[in-house]
Formats: sequence, structure tokens, C-alpha cells
Amino acid sequence: MANRGPSYGLSREVQEKIEQKYDPELESRLVDWIVAQCGGNIEKPQPGRQNFQIWLMDGTILCRLINSLYPRGKEPIKKIPETQMAFKQMEKISQFLQAAEAYGVITTDIFQTVDLWEGKDMAAVQRTLMALGSVALTKDDGLYRGNRDWFHRKSQGNRREFSEEQLRQGQNLIGLQMGSNRGASQAGMTGYGMHRQIM
Repeated sequence: MANRGPSYGLSREVQEKIEQKYDPELESRLVDWIVAQCGGNIEKPQPGRQNFQIWLMDGTILCRLINSLYPRGKEPIKKIPETQMAFKQMEKISQFLQAAEAYGVITTDIFQTVDLWEGKDMAAVQRTLMALGSVALTKDDGLYRGNRDWFHRKSQGNRREFSEEQLRQGQNLIGLQMGSNRGASQAGMTGYGMHRQIM
């Protein structure tokens, strides 16, 4: 973890707002899902934001999680070394983030490595894991393990096919977004070049 002194002023206020977004109930749901998804040989951490961070910080559990969402032999992270070196652990977190994006998690839902490593924004880590769980549930490929009520299904595309006749009819309609000219008149208006008459 980074050796940083306490923050003051605006920096402190911003950090407090970020920390308020962290959800302890969501943490327990995510821990339950990760343990169920990766298999029973993972120990659950003690409740709490810092314990959750330490549990995920070395990147091993995250790599195992993303690999468990792929069929055997098609895992995106081939080698997950057990190491205490900080840069190797951060590299595993980065590999997880790249694999999560390739899996279908949108870029805006993905946290930065320092959010987890330094504990700067654990709520962002929760959002990424929630998005990953939702994508896994939505794919419905038989590789998701856990309670199906833990995550929401992502909406799927709903393509509509219109005939040429329907498209032509749509061109003749004026949508309400374009406004309406009902009740509009030019009564009482004067031209810009003309002087107003004083009565």
C-alpha cells in the first residue's frame, strides 16, 4: 500500500464522498458470489472495506474469477503466479481488467488498478464486479455459478424491422420534439428595419 499522509481540505472531502459510496451489503453478496464462482477452496475475508481490499489486492482471486467464467482451456489468463512482489500483483489486476473488458464489461464500469491497490475507490471495484456478474448472468452460457438473484440481467438489443411504407409514413409526421406552431401568429410583430409607431 502507498505510504501517504492524511489528506486535508478539499482532498479529504472528496475522499470521504468516495468512501460513502461503498456498500457493505453489496460486499457480502460479491464475496459470496466470488467464492461460489471460483470454488469452495477460497476463504472468505472478514467483513469490512479494508479486509475486502486486502482479500482482492494481490489479483489472484480476480484472475481465478475471470477464468472461471470461460470454458476449460479457453481461460484468458493462462498463468496466475503466487507472488508478493507489488508490481506483479498490480500486473495481475491489470490482466483481470483487460480480460473483464474482453468478456463484455463496458469500459466505464471498469476500475483503475490503483483504486484497488491503494484502496482509493473500493466502490468502483464493487461496480466492476457487479457489472461482471451481470454480464455473466446475461450470457447464460452455463458457466455462471451462484444465486441468479444477485445480479440484474443486462438488456439485450431489440431490433425492429419496418417496411418501406411505414418508413415513408414516418417521414410525414412532425414529432413533438420538434415543437408545435399551434397558436402562433405574427399579430403585433414589427419588422426589424421599421421604426415603431408611437401613438
